[in-house]
Amino acid sequence: MKTYKEFENKKVLVLGLAKSGESAARVLNQLGAIVTVNDGKPFDENPAAQDLLTEGIKVITGSHPLELLDEDFALMVKNPGIPYENPMVARAIARKIPVITEVELAYLISESPIVGITGTNGKTTTTTLIADIFNAAHKTAKLSGNIGFPASDVASKSTADETLIMELSSFQLMGIQAFHPTIAVITNLFSAHLDYHGSQENYEAAKWRIQENMTADDFLVLNFNQEKLRQKADQTQATVIGFSTTEKIANGAYVSDGQIYFADEKIMAVADLSLPGDHNVENALAAICVAKLSDISNQAIISVLTTFSGVKHRLQYLGEKSSIKFYNDSKATNILATQKALSGFDNTHLWLLAGGLDRGNGFDELAPDVEGLKGMIVFGETAPKLKDLAEKLGISVFASKDVATAAALAFEKADASDVVLLSPANASWDQYKTFEQRGDLFIAAFENLKEN
Repeated sequence: MKTYKEFENKKVLVLGLAKSGESAARVLNQLGAIVTVNDGKPFDENPAAQDLLTEGIKVITGSHPLELLDEDFALMVKNPGIPYENPMVARAIARKIPVITEVELAYLISESPIVGITGTNGKTTTTTLIADIFNAAHKTAKLSGNIGFPASDVASKSTADETLIMELSSFQLMGIQAFHPTIAVITNLFSAHLDYHGSQENYEAAKWRIQENMTADDFLVLNFNQEKLRQKADQTQATVIGFSTTEKIANGAYVSDGQIYFADEKIMAVADLSLPGDHNVENALAAICVAKLSDISNQAIISVLTTFSGVKHRLQYLGEKSSIKFYNDSKATNILATQKALSGFDNTHLWLLAGGLDRGNGFDELAPDVEGLKGMIVFGETAPKLKDLAEKLGISVFASKDVATAAALAFEKADASDVVLLSPANASWDQYKTFEQRGDLFIAAFENLKEN
């Protein structure tokens, strides 16, 4: 960790705990700041606040008293999920107290260079691929950020000969000031988080902030399959490297005649990628760009891209039983995510497991993607809607009470060489606390099938 003295003896308010807030509070305390933590969860139900208190950090829990801001705070570090319209945040801004997110703090203290990855879809897979490729090349990389490892905690323990591979959400990027990756990636831009940002324009502007402090010595990797990102290539000081599955990119990664190239150098065949789906070809191209810009060998790239089994709950390959392959895509909490998952498989040999929380929407837009499926197993609140869709399309469909019984039923119905895919197209909250819990139960059901 860098010796950073700007926070010494200055009052800093950490608003909201969770992993990032807890990490920020500890790092700031270590840097000599006078830290106050404010979290809405009551103290008796708040183990993180209890731990911080024993470490000598002031904690205020159970509410967010506006009068707290009457203190002379030099900085607020807010949880990324807290909107800027929040009364505490709004008052801090009105009083000209700088408001940052924890990734800015991570940048300020990091001795390691940062590779930052953002975008609507594919962030986690691309981030993980890049880290795995670095490590395969014996260049130590550490995952950090929105992927589940608080950036400031990882940065505080990193060294100059390591690289932080940092997944960044739009929420986190809204709270940066000096943040400066040496390489940045924008995987794609689709409609998302409009309830937080208010408009697609605001959402995309938040994502674009990843490059705002970059210079010509830095590299910005953009998805040239999207015209909106291609058009942004001349709106940055960074050196732009494109990737595309449809055309040659002179200084980037692309697909031609079933082969993946970087510039004019052939890397590998598309057919050798371990992850299915056109979207995962894009993720691989983005990872290849970062790897080649970092002087990593093709051998290391190929070793990862041919064996990578997916991020947990994100089109994760679990294995097979009786020549039936199982994939866990519990992270697919909306129709678009399921459409992307389905694009990587042959429907005539695919059993789709779908269903979950009913948010009032229909599923007609999924029809072209599920047409020709061998079968569907549906569960949860939306099971009747999905069953209606399948019956309209002449797809064999069966109802099940949950993902565990759905896995068993799919195995019973499937034949050798079929694929069983959990890709729910719905949130999990009707039956499960999180999509992770839903996916874990599916994994457990598969493991049980393997053992019997």
